[in-house]
Amino acid sequence: MPVISLFYGLIVSLYYFDNKQHKLPHIHVKYGEMEGVFAINDGALLEGSLPKNKIKLVDAWIEIHREDLLADWQLAILGQRVFPIDPLK
Repeated sequence: MPVISLFYGLIVSLYYFDNKQHKLPHIHVKYGEMEGVFAINDGALLEGSLPKNKIKLVDAWIEIHREDLLADWQLAILGQRVFPIDPLK
C-alpha cells in the first residue's frame, strides 16, 4: 500500500488492485489508530471514521488534488507505480 501524501498527521494511501471492495475510486486515510476510506469523486466517507476537523482537511485536499488522485487511481488498479501528491499546505 503506497503512501501518496502526508499532512497534519494524516497518512494517505492507495491500495494496488483495490477496485472491488468499494467499487469506486477511493483513498485510505490513517490518523493515529483511526482510518477512513474516502471516495475520490465527491470526498464522501465510505467507511471508518476520523475526527471531524481531519475529515474537513481530507475533503479540502481531495478537492484540490482530484485530477492527480484519479490519475494515481488508474495506475494503482493496474498495479503500476503511483506518484506522490503534494500535502495540504
